[in-house]
Amino acid sequence: MAALLLLPLLLLLPLLVLKSLRWPWLRWLMADLAFTVRAVRCKRALQAKAAAAAAADPRGPEGGCSLAWRLSQLSRECPGRTFLIHRGRHYSYAQAERESNRVARAFLRVRDWQEDPNLDGGDGMGAAEKGARSASGALGNTRREAGHAPSQGGNAASLEPGAVVALLLPATPEFLWLWFGLAKAGLQAAFVPTALRRGPLLHCLRSCGARALVVAPGERGEFLESLEPDLSDLKDLQLKLWTAGPGQHPEGFRDLLAQAATEGEGPLPGYLSAPGNILDTCLYIFTSGTTGLPKAARISHLKVLQCQGFYQLCGVHQNDVIYLTLPLYHMAGSLLSIVGCLGIGATVVLKTKFSASQFWEDCREHGVTVFQYIGELCRYLVNQPPSEGERNHGVRLAVGSGLRPDIWNRFVQRFGPLQVLETYGLTEGNVATFNYVGYPGAVGRSSWLYKLFSPFSLIRYDVASGEPVRDDQGLCVPVPTGEAGLMVAPVNQGAPFLGYAGSPELAQGKLLQDVFCPGDVFFNTGDLLVCDAHGFLYFHDRTGDTFRWKGENVATTEVAKVLGALDFLQDVNVYGVTVPGQEGRAGMAALVLRPPHSLNLDRLYAHVAEFLPPYAQPRFLRIQESLDTTGTFKQQKVRLAGEGFNPSTVHMPLYVLDQTAGAYVPLTTAWYDALLAGQVRI
Repeated sequence: MAALLLLPLLLLLPLLVLKSLRWPWLRWLMADLAFTVRAVRCKRALQAKAAAAAAADPRGPEGGCSLAWRLSQLSRECPGRTFLIHRGRHYSYAQAERESNRVARAFLRVRDWQEDPNLDGGDGMGAAEKGARSASGALGNTRREAGHAPSQGGNAASLEPGAVVALLLPATPEFLWLWFGLAKAGLQAAFVPTALRRGPLLHCLRSCGARALVVAPGERGEFLESLEPDLSDLKDLQLKLWTAGPGQHPEGFRDLLAQAATEGEGPLPGYLSAPGNILDTCLYIFTSGTTGLPKAARISHLKVLQCQGFYQLCGVHQNDVIYLTLPLYHMAGSLLSIVGCLGIGATVVLKTKFSASQFWEDCREHGVTVFQYIGELCRYLVNQPPSEGERNHGVRLAVGSGLRPDIWNRFVQRFGPLQVLETYGLTEGNVATFNYVGYPGAVGRSSWLYKLFSPFSLIRYDVASGEPVRDDQGLCVPVPTGEAGLMVAPVNQGAPFLGYAGSPELAQGKLLQDVFCPGDVFFNTGDLLVCDAHGFLYFHDRTGDTFRWKGENVATTEVAKVLGALDFLQDVNVYGVTVPGQEGRAGMAALVLRPPHSLNLDRLYAHVAEFLPPYAQPRFLRIQESLDTTGTFKQQKVRLAGEGFNPSTVHMPLYVLDQTAGAYVPLTTAWYDALLAGQVRI
């Protein structure tokens, strides 16, 4: 009987082979179908959880925001399971719940909120809370909702519901307790990149409307010491200032965790954090863009909920141990890794600072089975000298983005067997792709099945004009297979674009209208991708002048602005150059000296080190007599980028940033050769 059933399949096999040769995408149909089914199930499960939370008693934690009810659920269902491992300490889900509840109460005390046992059950709100809301306005009006700019300035006396609290912290458990506590208290967190100081830091705090700032004291106080030049400006913003731990604090700072230690650890009512609308903003993550300074991307409750399903989509399970060595202020560290871990109830090994030499030792010690990466991370591992135990590990899956094909193959061959799952997405974006097949070099699949519930398109883009190509009807033109096109995705309730805090101009160019029919609206990713005949997507390049380096976007306009402040520079042109063996493009600046000044490399290095984050500091300098411009007085960048930094072909003074010496030094042929050989780091 079994043979009779197999006979038709055997007869159809040659036909399927011929069809796959004619239509290559058929080869991957079963993988596409399996992932689509998984994605649909995940989406329905999250929708059911969200519906249950909305219907839950607002007096209980189950009625709160997605972070609140999920953490509360895990602490009840598996209280003893390890949630976090950091520096040898294990933190259970129950402990994470208790610590975040204490922090939430510390914030609520500043909010002048008092627990009231006499809740009326109708709206789940006690008398004290009603009084507080009556004085400060309805909750829906005080929260920062999509499309509304946050209020500027601050009030050092109290925090209103929905107020923004900025976190300037390294990747530690305290970061998580503060983040979770803010969410439970109905406050919004803003994750500030830890490298920012001076002007960029103050800009970030103003742009998101922060009312308070929590900083890390540091083991020996270095973190706070680096903020000393900014202390007067921080106080001028009238921010509440806290440190996340003990130590010597400057005047005006208080230890928030010491206050939290005196608070109760019991559950909090859900009405404090429940969103009025699932598209309401619940936190801010800063992202660099083409406008220059970092922009505060609005992260909705919907996106946080969706991120609970990230690891489920990647095939990660509850028994997996996830190694995280990325900064928590980055979406990959916070939303994808931490929230994704909460979604499946797994364990995270948190590393405050990445160490390539200790990576595999950590994986062996903690029984790691999955790790989250960016392309740079895998390259650092491949560039490490071989060690005896580098294949003696239990890692089965690497999940991330930005892994180049050449590094991909070398990584798997050296450290495998393991699977690589490359993904694509943006912090503020409404589209994501997954290379669930594991095809080297691809960032995802352009499967018609997946696009049924997560649609996107590639449209023709004119690099010269910086605009999409349109036909005679004014509509955009899809690109054929094999041609690079601008990735766009339709904007709707299920896939919104909330924009950025602050001026509406910050989102200029992010939304395209009349793409395929009059009146439609699409999100512009700003990225050029290519789809091959098999339906695999490959990252091609970023549009405009912005380039990626060290996993961050670098805006040439902002770097040029900082360099232009030096009195001995007359003209500055900043662009990105390709460095063999490195992901992204490194910053290079063409400089014209202001007569009669001479080049002062010591001052130049000190200036960029103070006013630019490390990833934005130019790696190469080129001294010129003048700068070429176009007919419309735009600087020529393409030609300069093409010429690169080879001292044998660029017959102008060249300098390179020597990070070991902390200075710009002449770029000699020997230096150039050592760089290409991977003997020096930039």
